[in-house]
Amino acid sequence: MADADALDDAPDDNPYVCDPDVDFAPVADLDAEYAERQARLLREAVRYHDYRYYVENDPVVSDYAYDRLFERLQELEGEFGLQTEDSPTRRVGGEPLKELGTVEHVAPMLSIDSSGDEADVREFAERVQREVGATQFVCEPKFDGLSVEVVYEDGRYVRAATRGDGETGEDVTENVRTIESVPQRLRGDPPEFLVVRGEVYIPREAFQAYNAERVERGDEPFANPRNAAAGTLRQLDPRITAERPLDCFFYEVLAAGESEEAVDADASRGGLDAGIETHWAEHETLPEWGLKVNERSERVESIEDAIAYRHALGEDREELDYEIDGVVLKVDDRRACAELGVTARHYRWAFAYKFPPRAEVTRVTDVVVQVGRTGRLTPVALLEPVEVGGVTVSRASLHNQEEIAAKGVGVGDEVRVQRAGDVIPYVEEVVESHSEGHFEMPEECPRCGSDVEYDGPIAFCTGGLACPAQLVRAVGYFADVLDVEGIGEEAARQLVTEGLVENDVADLYDLSVDELAELEGWGERSAENVRAELADARHPPLGEFLAAIGIPEVGPTVARDLAAEFGALDALLNADETDLQEVSGVGEVVAEHVREFLGNERNRRVIERLRDEDRLGEPQSPEDVGGDELADLTVVFTGSVEGWTRGDLQDLVERHGADATSSVSGNTDYLVVGENPGTSKRGDADEHDVPELSPGEFFELLDERGVDAEQ
Repeated sequence: MADADALDDAPDDNPYVCDPDVDFAPVADLDAEYAERQARLLREAVRYHDYRYYVENDPVVSDYAYDRLFERLQELEGEFGLQTEDSPTRRVGGEPLKELGTVEHVAPMLSIDSSGDEADVREFAERVQREVGATQFVCEPKFDGLSVEVVYEDGRYVRAATRGDGETGEDVTENVRTIESVPQRLRGDPPEFLVVRGEVYIPREAFQAYNAERVERGDEPFANPRNAAAGTLRQLDPRITAERPLDCFFYEVLAAGESEEAVDADASRGGLDAGIETHWAEHETLPEWGLKVNERSERVESIEDAIAYRHALGEDREELDYEIDGVVLKVDDRRACAELGVTARHYRWAFAYKFPPRAEVTRVTDVVVQVGRTGRLTPVALLEPVEVGGVTVSRASLHNQEEIAAKGVGVGDEVRVQRAGDVIPYVEEVVESHSEGHFEMPEECPRCGSDVEYDGPIAFCTGGLACPAQLVRAVGYFADVLDVEGIGEEAARQLVTEGLVENDVADLYDLSVDELAELEGWGERSAENVRAELADARHPPLGEFLAAIGIPEVGPTVARDLAAEFGALDALLNADETDLQEVSGVGEVVAEHVREFLGNERNRRVIERLRDEDRLGEPQSPEDVGGDELADLTVVFTGSVEGWTRGDLQDLVERHGADATSSVSGNTDYLVVGENPGTSKRGDADEHDVPELSPGEFFELLDERGVDAEQ
């Protein structure tokens, strides 16, 4: 892109189009006045291109050129503090909200009476004709999304709310602001105060892609696009909303006037106060103001034409990039609508002619492979949403490669879906094949690229520590074995979901107190405690380290045996399967698992990251000679003991025959309580009547048993 002069000099028939190969001048070289002028022109340019893309459906620049305009505007606003209330850059999402407030609607947002019976539609038309005479109808797709009220003052976006109960709705202003097809500033000459109704939805193709991402990372997919849109619009963090592919169609003026106080709240007048006499004129005027409408809407002369419209749209239903569940018929003449009025709940001038529910036969839109927390790969068919036994189904497990091949399931096929025990959806059979062949499982893990291996028909990822799909389980297990309080399964999931632990368990040691404290449900004290727990877990005994990294088939006992046999981590890393089978309790299968896990290059990289002195550090080798002075004891530690890491203390008692466990149970003999202890272990100790020892009392016990506690 060029600079502000180039924006000024854009051609009249193609405004704000500049050579994308010409760079902007460096921001550091601009003065404040020039930067303000360029930012103003860039806002105009971005708004114009949004209009061409979303409303006109006729973009005039490439995505690359548009992105450079947008990014330059962000850069200027950030450097010079120039962001305005209606800047397009506010779409990226603001600060998280504590809760969604409520908003009283300017005019009631009523529902529409509906039926799938043609006789009911004809009865509606007959009533209209009796009361207001012959009329034209406007026919619109009945979007399966979430209805919203959007308010503009002086052409600027002010607020948005969900329909709610029709009188009040949830305040979703910041979330709707992130939707690119909702303009922050209107075009043309709209009323000074304008309230419009729209439908927020997720395009079908984007929904399938988004669901595929969710399934692949192990999350539950949304049942249908409407649920996805509703859940997204009600997010407390607008930044999450901004990342999801929401869109919006507008279809009605709810109120208009010189100010909010001056508008007529009559739910039937709508566009009349904006000088718009018909619903079809609304459909033509909304785009002039920059508001996106649906191109499949039509004005028809009679109810016969309206019914024909419904049947034609039903035939095209599967080809649309948005979900619809029928059509809406509206009396075109706004004055006739005002005469027809409303009931307590419904507009009397509109009727929804619904489609019948989809049958149990639907189309496979994609097959994705979900990687479970144990590394198991499960193929999942993503489906066009279909109602099965009263439940909307949008995915079905394909179980494994053998079942896929037996049924011949491929992308694009029409399949019959059933629910096992009325709960679990599965593909019963292919009704009509449209694919070139059945789906084949990948040879590499879709999450980390590691090789896929099979145990019978079941596929597994060999990525281990480095596979992000297994990361939540790995983090939780790692923290549990190393006795890091504050990182259970829920916290582990939160750390991974928020991107704080992104690569592997070694990321835990890179977390700052500030990053942790910002997490929902945390705080500075919780964050400091977790950081202290991680510090206490540094330099663990080798056996504990081997158990914590989650080698398949290697629990605490086998891990201690391996540590005792090899003495140091490097010796174990260099051992072959024959060496491993020399260890008591390690047979052929366990030796193979250990060798494969430790021989995996990705796992090796994680282990080396953990060995870094700024993270976990080098695991401690066991002493050659130990004693049995504490052989009858099971001890648990919580909190910090001055001069000792928790790993040192656990290694100390284990070398003298005691069991050092990470959780309190009825078999625990003592809970040693240091500084800043966790609350859960002390609560468990109370429940099981386990005695608590201070550090001083603990060392006295060691001395009485003849254990030298000097480091």
